[in-house]
Amino acid sequence: MKSVACTNPGQLEIREVPRPQRGETEVRVKIRRVGICGTDYHIFEGKHPFLAYPRVMGHELAAEVIETGPGSAFAIGEHVIINPYLSCGKCRACTRGKPNCCTAIAVLGVHRDGGMCEEICLPEQNLVHAEGLSLDACATVEFLAIGAHAVRRGGIGPDDRVLVTGAGPIGLGTAIFARLAGAEVSILDLDPARLDEACQIAAGCHPIQAGDATASEIARITDNDGFDAVFDATGNLASIQAGFVNVAHGGRYILVSVVNETVAFSDPEFHKREMSLIGSRNATSEDFRTVIAALKTGKVPLERIITHRTDFDRVSEDLPRWAHNKEGLIKAMITLD
Repeated sequence: MKSVACTNPGQLEIREVPRPQRGETEVRVKIRRVGICGTDYHIFEGKHPFLAYPRVMGHELAAEVIETGPGSAFAIGEHVIINPYLSCGKCRACTRGKPNCCTAIAVLGVHRDGGMCEEICLPEQNLVHAEGLSLDACATVEFLAIGAHAVRRGGIGPDDRVLVTGAGPIGLGTAIFARLAGAEVSILDLDPARLDEACQIAAGCHPIQAGDATASEIARITDNDGFDAVFDATGNLASIQAGFVNVAHGGRYILVSVVNETVAFSDPEFHKREMSLIGSRNATSEDFRTVIAALKTGKVPLERIITHRTDFDRVSEDLPRWAHNKEGLIKAMITLD
C-alpha cells in the first residue's frame, strides 16, 4: 500500500509498504480522509518536541471499516472517526479517566506511524461511530475536540470573558466551543485576514489585532480588568509568555499549544492574580461526543473551515508549500477514495 513518510525535517517520501497485519483485538480500516494539522507542519519543519524520524504523519482521520474480529461493535463498510490517542489503560492518569495524558501515550502520527496511508489497524476502542456525519466532518472531530477539551479544562461558562490567542485551527476550535458555552470571546492574532475569518466562523467573537495597540484595546474592552480565561493556541514561546498579563485577577491561563522550550514568567505577577495555570493536552471521549453533537446540529460551519484539498498524488508538493505559505489556509484535507 502507499504511505507518506516524513523521512527527515523538510523531506516527504511516498512509499510502497506492506499492508498491516490485524491483531486479534484490532479493526482494520481504510483511510478515507486525513486532515493536515499544525502538528504535521511542525513535524515537517522539525519543530515537534516528541518525535523521531522517519514518521508517517496523520492523526485527524476518517476511515471505513474493512475487517473486524468476532463480536465487533462495528460493521464492514461503516464510516468511523479515529481517536488517535492510544493509551495504556493502567497508569494513574488512565485509571482516573485521563487517557489523553497517559504516561505511555502513543499518538498516531507522532509517537507511532499515523494515517497518511491507505490502511491501518487499531484497537476497537479507538474507533468512534460516525453517527451519520460526512467523511469530511469525521476528519475534523479530533482537532475540534482539542478546543472543546481546552474549554472544558478552563471551566468556561456564560459569565466568562475569554481571550483566545491564535486564530489557527486549534484557536478557532477553542473559540467556537467557548462561544457555545455562552462566553464572551475575543480572538487575538497577528494576521488581520485570518483574524477576520476566524471571528466570522466563530460568530460573535471580537477581533483584536496584535500589535502596538493590543494592550490598550484589551484594557478598553475589559475595563482594565483582563480576561477571566486566556487560551494560548499559538505554539509560540513569546506569545505564551506575553499572555500572563492578560489574565484577570482570579482568572485562568490555559496553554493549549506546546513548545519545545522552557516557559518563564514573573512570579509576582502570577501570584498577585491568584491565577490558575492549566495545561490542556489532546482530548477525551467526552470531548469527541461534544464535537459530534455540535457537528450533527450544524453549529460548526465546516464549509468555511475546510479551505484546501489534496490527494496522495499531490500531497508531497502541497504540504511543503502550505507549511510555508498559509495565506487563506484554515484546514487542508487529503482525500483517499
